Amino acid sequence: MGVDLNALIGKRLPDWIAMRRDFHQHPELGFTEFRTASIVAERLKGLGYSVRLGRDVMDPDTMYGKPRPDQLEKEMKRALSEGGVASWVDRMAGGMTGVVGELKRGPGPVVAFRFDIDALPIVEETTREHLPFVRGFASRHPGVMHACGHDGHTAIGLAVAEAAAAMGDRWRGTLKLIFQPAEEGGRGALPMVKAGVVEDADYFFAAHLGCNLPSGTIAAAVEKLLFSTKLDVTYRGRSAHAANNPQDGRNALLAGASCALALHAIARHGSEQTHVNVGRMVAGTARNAIAADCTMLVEVRGESDDSLGYMETRAQDIIEGTARQWNVAHSIERMGRTIGEPTDATSQALVTEIARTLPDVKNIVPSWNAGGSDDACYFIRRMHERGKYGAYFVVGSSLAAGHHATSFEFQEPDIAIGVQMLIGLLERLSRAG
Repeated sequence: MGVDLNALIGKRLPDWIAMRRDFHQHPELGFTEFRTASIVAERLKGLGYSVRLGRDVMDPDTMYGKPRPDQLEKEMKRALSEGGVASWVDRMAGGMTGVVGELKRGPGPVVAFRFDIDALPIVEETTREHLPFVRGFASRHPGVMHACGHDGHTAIGLAVAEAAAAMGDRWRGTLKLIFQPAEEGGRGALPMVKAGVVEDADYFFAAHLGCNLPSGTIAAAVEKLLFSTKLDVTYRGRSAHAANNPQDGRNALLAGASCALALHAIARHGSEQTHVNVGRMVAGTARNAIAADCTMLVEVRGESDDSLGYMETRAQDIIEGTARQWNVAHSIERMGRTIGEPTDATSQALVTEIARTLPDVKNIVPSWNAGGSDDACYFIRRMHERGKYGAYFVVGSSLAAGHHATSFEFQEPDIAIGVQMLIGLLERLSRAG
């Protein structure tokens, strides 16, 4: 019959938390998660899962914003020096760091769970108020931090893998665990969808810790996940002495500054939520020289393809028009894209049903506006295109600071609720199959 889930959680939760803290100490940016992905693959194999990764689960032609080859080589070397498993890392060439594990228990539905594994380019807090710093598991990688909970998601995924393997014949069918790179920036899901990793799935679920919901709360569906496009914009002008011959220069910095102000002045869509942000701008080399180059990291968002298209068109007009105004060359590179796709009513009802069975869940919210984007929607849309089921739900966790903050931290015991929810869904769908 296999082990009792609650007994297993009681015994193993401290080890799962330790695993999460290890991932937190070794954060990796999108498409460079060599250490994380190789540890995931090794543990899945040890639990009896069949493991696929690299080109087998990712389409390289749809990977936006791939790191430079020298950056990939540097990150691979660091991963190996910090405990990455060489036999798996060698199979992730080109930044194809997605991992899929499958465990079969006879006939029954194919149930897929997605876990994102990447970190953010954020400098972690180093104060007495920040738990990871106080307890010695803050990031060891300067300027990179797990500031969204993906380290917790990865730990939940491996805990689910362990629990499902230990439960014997308490469930039937096929469990598919998808460990997705590069969720930040909307880059990792589409290559996995294009590689066909959910083509045989009957049910798909993605969950997120926190999202401004307190511990003990489950949101059965996330509504209004935004469509977004991420752009790298470069202006190239001509350097000149700022006092001696400024007339010979073409000021890329001022082009960028003008563009940033104009982008933020785009009239918002009258019927849908839209956003724009210039998150980073770098230009120039010296105080007394006209800046020859300027780069900007830009994103636009909307509630639908139409409103996103409106924002993209206006942004492109401004970027190109500013280049003409300041007589500089320009380039625009798409670095990522997300879509929105709602959770279907069947999946929402299943999440609600399981949440009602958990004693640590005190409140169930039918739907929740998380106020952001997640490229898990590519998986959900593909499920719906195939006439199957897909959901994105929230496991509430009281946060020390909001997502993407330098002092972000969730409540680690909530890992247990994440495991209970997903195993509960697996068992429930096993009966349905």
